[in-house]
Amino acid sequence: MKTELLDYILPPELIAQSPADRRTASRLLVLYRNTGKIEDRHFADLPEYLRPGDCLVLNNTKVLPARFYFLRSTDARMEALFLYENTSGLWQTMIKNARRIKQGQTLTLLDRRNQPAGQCNALQRTQQGNWILQLEKTESAEVILQKIGFAPLPPYIRRNGKTDPAENDLARYQTVYAEKPGAIAAPTAGLHFDKELLQKIEQMGIRIVRCTLHVGTGTFKPVQTETLEEHPIHSEFYEMPKDAADIINRTKQSGGRIIAVGTTSIRTLETIAKNGLAHPASGSTNLFITPGFRFQLVDAMATNFHLPRSTLLALVAAFAGLDIILNAYRYAIEHRYRFYSYGDAMLIL
Repeated sequence: MKTELLDYILPPELIAQSPADRRTASRLLVLYRNTGKIEDRHFADLPEYLRPGDCLVLNNTKVLPARFYFLRSTDARMEALFLYENTSGLWQTMIKNARRIKQGQTLTLLDRRNQPAGQCNALQRTQQGNWILQLEKTESAEVILQKIGFAPLPPYIRRNGKTDPAENDLARYQTVYAEKPGAIAAPTAGLHFDKELLQKIEQMGIRIVRCTLHVGTGTFKPVQTETLEEHPIHSEFYEMPKDAADIINRTKQSGGRIIAVGTTSIRTLETIAKNGLAHPASGSTNLFITPGFRFQLVDAMATNFHLPRSTLLALVAAFAGLDIILNAYRYAIEHRYRFYSYGDAMLIL
């Protein structure tokens, strides 16, 4: 499939720079994939589209405060993104303007008040252009990042790295049901839920289950190849517990619908699907869902609006049909929906 088919033009002012005042106050575009019919609602209206016996699948990954800052010996302030910590305690990082870093250089970490918070050594630059850092402290990456890190907002959300509105981002760029640390980007469809809405859904007789997929930077990487098939798809850690898989299977067998919250939940569900059933598993998935894919478990999805030429847009196009999705995106632009991570949502039935 030609990548250019996933292109569309978005006015920059529709890229949401902050979340809605209340999580459930986001707008909700309801799309019926069989007909292309569209309804304008708000996310708080989601329960009206659910039925007793359905199953809502959430991704309970927890976003690390993975963006941090440091000083070089020249006192030049630089920005980095923590990717992961290896078994030796070394950090794999992406650094902005990484060419300015020299191997063996000592760097001074900064806390959220822009004060020194320890040192690290730039050990080695990888073939991918990332830097391996050795920290002087023995604490885990999670503990250190809780002291120095900011929410790893995508680059289209503008921040200056200062404390305001950093505290708000740390709270709002995280789902209310986040549980398992490991993501460096949020499963953004889940940002629209608050605890009251989830409680209301459960009281309606709708099952809620949780899986885990630690969202990485590759999720949002644009497709730069001429065709989707040439794109090197990224891998991410996932886990589908046995109790969750059992509930999903009982739902399918009793005629209920599996409603996935976000593309990450979909990727997990379809990774562990076999013969129309969910199988508990964990590991690394490089499943690439593109138009023509046969979905085995997912019957409906809640999702945000995705970047052009992205694997996420390819996924929703695979589910609803490319023409129907692009028409819905044109409608959303005309009706001034807010796009991307802090933007509005879409329910595809």
